[in-house]
Amino acid sequence: MWEEKNQTFVKDFILLGLLHQNQYGFLFLTLILIIFMAAITGNTVLILLIRFEIRLHTPMYFLLSHLSFMDILHISNIVPKMASNFISGKNSISFAGCGVQIFFSLIFLGSECLLLSAMSYDRYVAICRPLHYPILMNHRISVLLAAGCWLVGTINSTIHTTYVLHLPFCGTRAIDHFFCEVPAMLKLSCVDTSHYEGGINVSGVVFLLTPFSIILASYHQILRTVLHIKSMEAQKKAFSTCSSHLVVVIMYYGPCIFTYMRPRSYHTPGQDKVLAILYTILTPMLNPIIYSLRNKDVLCALKKVLGKALVHRN
Repeated sequence: MWEEKNQTFVKDFILLGLLHQNQYGFLFLTLILIIFMAAITGNTVLILLIRFEIRLHTPMYFLLSHLSFMDILHISNIVPKMASNFISGKNSISFAGCGVQIFFSLIFLGSECLLLSAMSYDRYVAICRPLHYPILMNHRISVLLAAGCWLVGTINSTIHTTYVLHLPFCGTRAIDHFFCEVPAMLKLSCVDTSHYEGGINVSGVVFLLTPFSIILASYHQILRTVLHIKSMEAQKKAFSTCSSHLVVVIMYYGPCIFTYMRPRSYHTPGQDKVLAILYTILTPMLNPIIYSLRNKDVLCALKKVLGKALVHRN
């Protein structure tokens, strides 16, 4: 048993990856790298705008800056390793490297789920209870919400990563995925993990179902309030904003719920890879577009910064 445990900690894993070594694989990798650069650029620009534009120093944009920071770290935790493996043709990843991917992926995944619900609460208070907004949602509360999201996400990740890395892995070390993810790792274990899967379901309720329910309830109240607004233009704007936000939320929570709350026997590598693309690669690119570039305040701040840059250059 000790020898089996020792081998678990020593041997490298093989990531079978997402792409095949052919022309279509190179084209798909190019597309992924373009999405990666767009996500990094869009979220970085948003963070800098929020940092230096005083009009954006509000609880909503403070939480949004944390969302952008999480997205940058999340996609950076996965895409560079996937690209380097494809280019080099070496699909191995060390035991420690796999542990790092699991640890940070779970932090960003869990923290972002909680943060999105905190952002929906902020919008609920701003629209449905505007007179109480300075009391219910001020800078101090937004700092506590953001810190709580990071802390709870880190604690959850530490527990799950520690457990998964102490499982004995027998036989093949090939992970049929493009990064180390808990459901894919469980398939390699040679012991019964049914009890642990119950723990994953508990985490799923805390980090997925509960925040998702809070978001839906918040936007339900927001839409009810908006319907009482007499201005059709204001209604149209609110419906457009809420619908775009909900599309991103569903794209994020839906695949996560489907991935982490299904029994291990129902998982297939193809499905898991497609679902993971949505919440690890596509969503980090879409978040700055949906949450900011369609926002009048952010666009004004961007035009102001670009105008100053052009004047300074001239």
